[in-house]
Amino acid sequence: MKGIIHVLTGPTAVGKTELALRWAEANGAEIVSCDALLFYRGMDIGTAKPTAAERARVPHHLIDLCDVDTGMDVTGYVERAQAVVADITGRGRAVLVAGGSGFYLKSFFAAVADGVEVPAELRAEIAGKLEGEGLAALVAELKALNGDGLGALDVENPRRVTRALERCRASGKTLAMLAEEFARMPGPFAGWEVKCTRLERERAELDARIARRVDAMIADGLVEEVERLRAAGLERNLSAARAIGYRETLAMLDGVLPRTELAAEIVKNTRALVKKQRTWFRTQLPEHRVIGADGASVTALFG
Repeated sequence: MKGIIHVLTGPTAVGKTELALRWAEANGAEIVSCDALLFYRGMDIGTAKPTAAERARVPHHLIDLCDVDTGMDVTGYVERAQAVVADITGRGRAVLVAGGSGFYLKSFFAAVADGVEVPAELRAEIAGKLEGEGLAALVAELKALNGDGLGALDVENPRRVTRALERCRASGKTLAMLAEEFARMPGPFAGWEVKCTRLERERAELDARIARRVDAMIADGLVEEVERLRAAGLERNLSAARAIGYRETLAMLDGVLPRTELAAEIVKNTRALVKKQRTWFRTQLPEHRVIGADGASVTALFG
């Protein structure tokens, strides 16, 4: 075994940050972020990014990696996470992964990318075909390349169809062959012992925390932050621009959403996100501990 990776997760606003800090301080650990929005410099208020004071208490990693107009994918995250985990354990420190972004979180338990490299020219060719001939043309080509069928592929989803065609063309393999190979792939952290704990709270309590957090974000300057980020190219990064808190504020700045409704809209969408997160945790995470965040003991966090 290479070592132990401790993972602390849970839905938005459940209280991961403070408990992670306390556990890390008590156990000589450093924190590795697993939040897809903390990668971006300047996205501070709307993401509830750990403050400078909190980061001074415990070293944090994989925060503020890139400018807001530059995308991040899971492959890039995995490469960075592997290097950071090796560095932390190499210095005799414990590793605590903290965050709730499902796809990135899954990389600590299983393979998340099949390693097929798609040349930029091929990606551009397929994108051009989608624009010029429509989705049906891509689906027809995929069917021609996959005599055994397209499995559960959502053929109404342009992004998924495009990615599937890119991978088939780049690899020369069918979707079924790629799926079979992927199922046999070891995860990026194979050989490590991963201990995972999920924090939870009663729905009413979590709803109240979400409402307080949103009010605090707006009071702390969320609107001004989004104005600065828009000038820096936020909308060139669709995943960042569509993030909760940011998309509603952009709509308000565009006059689509009244300012008086901004907080309520962010709260509503955050609660919907929490529902999705909880479903993902129940169905996608391997066996893990679930504990109540209210009064959770640091010493009992990982058993």
